[in-house]
Amino acid sequence: MTEQQDIAQKDFLDFMARAGLSVTSQRRAIAAAFFGLSGHHSLEEFYQHILTVDPGIGQTTVYRTLKLLCEAGLATEIHFSDGIARYEVARTNSHHDHIVCLRCGKVQEIFDQRIEKLQREMARAHGFTLSGHVHHLYGMCAECRVAGKGVS
Repeated sequence: MTEQQDIAQKDFLDFMARAGLSVTSQRRAIAAAFFGLSGHHSLEEFYQHILTVDPGIGQTTVYRTLKLLCEAGLATEIHFSDGIARYEVARTNSHHDHIVCLRCGKVQEIFDQRIEKLQREMARAHGFTLSGHVHHLYGMCAECRVAGKGVS
């Protein structure tokens, strides 16, 4: 485990203690696996990963623990155009946006300070102060274009 993963795991355990929730070995294993897995994963994808770690952990336990990680501010639930909830590790002070391929579902994280600045300026021009935003761009990735897979 990296130092960041250790800190996230400790933050989760602290959250559980403050909330008066049981810290089970299964919840520990799920959190450790989540913090060690990069990317954006649906419940089913993450559950399949968990089965390789501990085949005895049920899907409901995985789902409930992911929800607890979100409540703790350590995970983010994201919804793209397919309506499937995906989860990623929440990174403090590290906002990013997403480009999503409508054909294969590939998700690329992007960050561009110019976009962030423009969004703040637009909000200010309309009398808003931003507390957050969601920005997803949709299209077709290079691999799908080369393979001739049209968006349908």
